[in-house]
Amino acid sequence: MLPRVLTDLLEFHAPLSAVQREQGGAVTLLTPGVNVLALNATFLPADVRGVDIAAVLDWHEGQGVPPLVATAGPLVGLPGREVARVRVGQANPAPWAGEGVPGEGVVVEQVSRLHLRPWAEALTRAHGTPGWGEGLAQHLSARLEGDRDFVPLSAYRDGEVVGALLWHSRAAGGAAHLWGARDASVGEALLGAAADLGGPLWVSRVDEDAPASPGEVVHYSVLTL
Repeated sequence: MLPRVLTDLLEFHAPLSAVQREQGGAVTLLTPGVNVLALNATFLPADVRGVDIAAVLDWHEGQGVPPLVATAGPLVGLPGREVARVRVGQANPAPWAGEGVPGEGVVVEQVSRLHLRPWAEALTRAHGTPGWGEGLAQHLSARLEGDRDFVPLSAYRDGEVVGALLWHSRAAGGAAHLWGARDASVGEALLGAAADLGGPLWVSRVDEDAPASPGEVVHYSVLTL
């Protein structure tokens, strides 16, 4: 059984993935052409004794992708190289407190899937990977068609797209595990708009950027067996 924090990430990302595979309590998502970690990882239970790790490795190798795994806490009992950490938790009312005037000069609007290219470019730029924007836009355009549970939001400053967020409706509140902002003021405006769509709001942040934020840390590692 997967830890609750990984189940939360899967609830958000699985509808957006191209492939989903389950094996021995582990769940794998694969999305070629998209560099979002959660869309290309095997989510491992805390007890991996029921998981055929060799089969997981073989499957990743067969797809031509690294054996990336996500764990709730540091990778234990398996050799691997950590590549990223994200903190998953509920957004507080002022996630960027003390970093300037929240949302000053920023306008946030809902956008349709037909306008996902600038949305995706803003998102990937915010994470330092601008070359992946077009592939992400093409993939999500097809996945989001007719899906009312996901709402893309764009943040504008002086007419330029400076942030992007994908909100997912939940039975109680919502989640925004796929988002990025040029600066703290833009992030505040985006998260505030997402919370207005339905709260409480659950979000992912790069752990190094939010060490004092509430929530649990998810570790992404590449297995080195």
